[in-house]
Amino acid sequence: MAEKIANQYIPDEVSPPGETLQETLEMLGMSQAELAERTGRPKQAINEIIKGKKEITAQTAIQFEQVLGIPASFWLAREQNYREALARHAQTADLADETELLRLFPVKKMVEFGWLKAARSKIDQLRELLGYFGAAGPEQLKTLCLHQQAAFRKSDGFEADTGALNAWLRQGELLGQQTEARPYSHERFMRALQEARLLTRKKPSEFMEPLRELCADAGVVVAFVRELPKIRASGATRWLKPDKALIQLSLRFKWADQIWFSFFHEAGHIVLHGKTEVFLDLAKGTTGEREDEADRFARNLLIPPKDWEHFVGMGYFGAKSVVEFANRLGISPGIVVGRLQHEGRIRFSELTHLKPRFAWAESRS
Repeated sequence: MAEKIANQYIPDEVSPPGETLQETLEMLGMSQAELAERTGRPKQAINEIIKGKKEITAQTAIQFEQVLGIPASFWLAREQNYREALARHAQTADLADETELLRLFPVKKMVEFGWLKAARSKIDQLRELLGYFGAAGPEQLKTLCLHQQAAFRKSDGFEADTGALNAWLRQGELLGQQTEARPYSHERFMRALQEARLLTRKKPSEFMEPLRELCADAGVVVAFVRELPKIRASGATRWLKPDKALIQLSLRFKWADQIWFSFFHEAGHIVLHGKTEVFLDLAKGTTGEREDEADRFARNLLIPPKDWEHFVGMGYFGAKSVVEFANRLGISPGIVVGRLQHEGRIRFSELTHLKPRFAWAESRS
């Protein structure tokens, strides 16, 4: 049975170009010894080419063109296709021993989301997975995933499925690479964040594209990536290049206020912390000095400290006062409710009607 790779069919048995050379000699009534004499090649070299033991070089291809009247490009293409087929067959044999690697990744979900193509065999599915991660082989994939995990500063929280997490992070990286952005500018990004505050009052269908455009203009790609099972991640931040940053967000918590807080928290990492560091938030509560700094940045940018102190000082947190306060600041009332709940000023069951929830549309992300 032939093997299909990238819309090319690779037959199980691949003949060396030497077979075509032998057929040509027979058609012309020419012996190997005569060809050797006419090309100036040793007879042994011609025999090894015919048996597939020796490659046809560019110089030899030109000599065959002169003697046999068949273009050098034909012989070189025949040789290249043969060597490629041999390499693919060798790779297939190697991959056959590594298909258990598929069990470490949520392949079915990745296919469902359109991140991978469904393959008929485990070997072909493994090839798809390697291509997704940009890894030449299983060992390289394992190394890439280990390096990625080691690079991220992770918040304390639930243990994540590392295969799913790596796949989710890779999707963000791919989207980031595909998205154009101006070189990073601190000033433009800070202006973009101020404008982003106003978007918190809108629905995802209304804010996603403007948010992406605002941030891309400042050198920051914002990627909303569907959550794979057990990734436990709300957001991630990294620099793809010295002048291009990536904020990757899931809808893990669904509540709009938490998603917006995650965005501004990740933005805080970009503004406050180095370009060589990467951050991954795996739980609601984050710990550590840099995480605290990012939390404080998000809180203060969404609700200026003096405004918050004045509001909570009144001691009354009814729906009307929350909405009026949010309207004065130009932000969603849900963000005010979320902060009140987080600080224990109201119960988590209170004022939830002011907190919208987001969900992915049925179409693939």
